[in-house]
Amino acid sequence: MSGNATFTMTDTAIVSIAHVDAPEVVTSAQFDEILAETYARVGGQPGLLESLAGIKERRWWPEGYLFTDAAAAAGAKAIEASGVRVDEIGLLIDTSVCRDRLEPSSAVTVHDALDLPSWCLSFDLSNACLGFVNALQVAGNMIDGGQINYALIVDGEGSRQLQETTLARLAGPDATMVDLFAEFASLTLGSGSAAAVVGRHSDNPGSHKVVGGLARADTSHHKLCVGDLDGMRTDTKSLLDAGLEVSKLAWGDAEELGWLDGDRYILHQVSQVHTTMLCERLGIDMAKVPLTFPFLGNVGPASIPITLSRETDSLQAGDKVLLLGIGSGINTSGMELTW
Repeated sequence: MSGNATFTMTDTAIVSIAHVDAPEVVTSAQFDEILAETYARVGGQPGLLESLAGIKERRWWPEGYLFTDAAAAAGAKAIEASGVRVDEIGLLIDTSVCRDRLEPSSAVTVHDALDLPSWCLSFDLSNACLGFVNALQVAGNMIDGGQINYALIVDGEGSRQLQETTLARLAGPDATMVDLFAEFASLTLGSGSAAAVVGRHSDNPGSHKVVGGLARADTSHHKLCVGDLDGMRTDTKSLLDAGLEVSKLAWGDAEELGWLDGDRYILHQVSQVHTTMLCERLGIDMAKVPLTFPFLGNVGPASIPITLSRETDSLQAGDKVLLLGIGSGINTSGMELTW
């Protein structure tokens, strides 16, 4: 097996983690009201977002608030919580799926907003909903390799534009039942931001050690979910089935890694169906899985760090925490932390 399928870290830790909630609450009932005429015309069933996906509401940023604004806000919060000086940060990675433009990188705007030093390398890392976890691995390799002392990973996601455009299209006279199913996943998304400061465990008492992780892929499924800020079309059932299979493939090493007895499982938050089926397939105790999708929706790559950030007060030193996610493509990743 290729060596990149699993990895271990020597002295890398999360020093601080923070999140920022978007301020505007938008309920699934509001979406149903907008789509009421379409449901009636095509025989659709209102209430599926709440009854099937389990998503009662999600959040939006205000009009004009940029994804980079959200990422920078979380970054500033994480830096403050870490106690690390800005001039000690040698790497900034922005893992946001949502982008304000194609060029330049989102990272440079966040770099400027946070007044990071000129010697702080910055770039974007995009991998659907797994970007943040991937960035932890990249930053950890650079820390363990002695290239940097600290890294800042940020992510800012927003669903407002996509959902307003999608709702307008689905509320139109030409929308069909096929369109409703194809764009259903777009309505499960949410907005929010998160950030983490990563450094050496030995230099930061009380930090949370990154032990290692694994990754698997089946990229034959890369066409099952394709989207941009104007629309996203998803073969929801096929994506779910394929994602579960790839996760099961990755989870084959779980017993060897000691992951079957984790204290907390921080899963990428998609929906009630996804979470339930994933836990059943992998044998994960649902009581150890905190849920944020009911009130935040699927916040893309910000989902795992937001959920972890919300759990920090309830975690105890020494707890085994597993970060697990599936990203369109399909990729799946797992990472172990010792809290």
